[in-house]
Amino acid sequence: MSPLVCMLLIIIVGGLGGAANVAFSGDGFVKPRWEGGVWCPGAIATIFIGAASALSSWALYGSGVAIDLAQGNQNTQISLRLSALIGAFFVGAGGARWLTNETDKKLLAESVRVAGPKKLTAEQCDDLVRRTPRKILSAVLKA
Repeated sequence: MSPLVCMLLIIIVGGLGGAANVAFSGDGFVKPRWEGGVWCPGAIATIFIGAASALSSWALYGSGVAIDLAQGNQNTQISLRLSALIGAFFVGAGGARWLTNETDKKLLAESVRVAGPKKLTAEQCDDLVRRTPRKILSAVLKA
């Protein structure tokens, strides 16, 4: 199999892992935007990070490490096993989760900063803890 085809398959499956992270994050497929002074990269960046994470992992630790791009079309045998594709999916999901977690931490920190001086009722606080970090910040800004 061609090195470029292998790379493309790893990128696609890693991107699918990133898309799975987006689907399960609670906010869904949102566009990149600023939310209360915090940059939220959105679905496209999260999927891109998943694809890049999977390709990096495969190139550094998988059978992609044997590819010598400078050699051109040499008859180098490249192995692309099912385990590499499944690994790419999970590495993609993990890389995307890292990006999501970093954004969520910033959103929650900004929510605490904004909510600190406000007097929220116990019911409002209970309602906030059931929301996603992006929706928490939005609700605190409106309160």
